[in-house]
Amino acid sequence: MTDRQDAEGAAAQDEQLVTADWRSTADLIDGVVVHEVRNVVTRNGITTEVFRQDWGIAAGEVTHAIHVHFRAGAISAWHSHKEKTDHLFVVAGLLRAVLYDDREGSPTRGMLNELYLSHSRPQLVVIPPRVFHGLQALGSDPAAFVNYFDRLYEYADPDDHRLPQKKLRRPVEQPEMVALAAALPGALARARAR
Repeated sequence: MTDRQDAEGAAAQDEQLVTADWRSTADLIDGVVVHEVRNVVTRNGITTEVFRQDWGIAAGEVTHAIHVHFRAGAISAWHSHKEKTDHLFVVAGLLRAVLYDDREGSPTRGMLNELYLSHSRPQLVVIPPRVFHGLQALGSDPAAFVNYFDRLYEYADPDDHRLPQKKLRRPVEQPEMVALAAALPGALARARAR
């Protein structure tokens, strides 16, 4: 048997990522929505809708929006909101979003989603309340996104709940979001036990 035959026998076939009409085949956490948007090439450049109420995917009325610029490789993890729904739309670069469902009673509790988002294939991602999520700018370029909320940001009482880095039991320099995700269930269990 040659080395090539050994390698071919050990290789696993890729899973299907999209259907023939380019729809994602991913199983998503309950309440998470990924809405594909199309770029429209015009005589002036490219126009992309980033939100429309008639898409019917907003949990409530959109009342607040922010623009976030991540340095290359930057990570923001792990946090959730008790009341607020995130609506993420990447406008520059490549972003990895990792979501973890720890909601009591959720049919997808314990499920993890890893999404790769880019302005090259525009998508609006809806993340419901109480779903932990983290973001990472991938590649050597910065990434930027717009986030729409169904609740105003309360400066005196923010609806942002972060797990302390020490509870994740991972080195600060470890850049892999999936490794962070592996540590999340244990960190949540330790936090609940207190």
